[in-house]
Amino acid sequence: MRDPTPRPLPVAPRWLGLAGLLPPAGCVAVALALPALQPAATLVGGIYAAVILSFLGGLWWMDSLERRVAAAAPYVLAVAPSLVAWAALLAWLLGGAPPASSLLALGAAVLVSPLADRAASPAVRELPGWWGLRLTLSGGLGALTLLLALLAR
Repeated sequence: MRDPTPRPLPVAPRWLGLAGLLPPAGCVAVALALPALQPAATLVGGIYAAVILSFLGGLWWMDSLERRVAAAAPYVLAVAPSLVAWAALLAWLLGGAPPASSLLALGAAVLVSPLADRAASPAVRELPGWWGLRLTLSGGLGALTLLLALLAR
């Protein structure tokens, strides 16, 4: 059972969450500063976005399990980010889509992922500080991934 006393988010998740924006920011910096490494920087940034999407789906899955949700819909929603990420990377790596298209799909999925938080878990509304951090992190990663899409060749 959850503690009903609201407490702010601990410092570590806030700082570590923000540190999670360093890898995609580094990819953007490398793509801009070292044009010869731009293809590698965009690929690494795309993989990072795909990993984070999969991580978010795992959070939704665990939240549904913890709340003992019997309906299938939350679990389907929880698996969707991994499938979107996989499809975007697969299309890129097999040459079925240009890097920019895959990065656009990944960036857009990250940007809309907070909507799934609200649908999948009522707990997000109860956790002080979480929503602001979630919007900051998804907005930052989504924007940086979209910027990589603009830089992709």
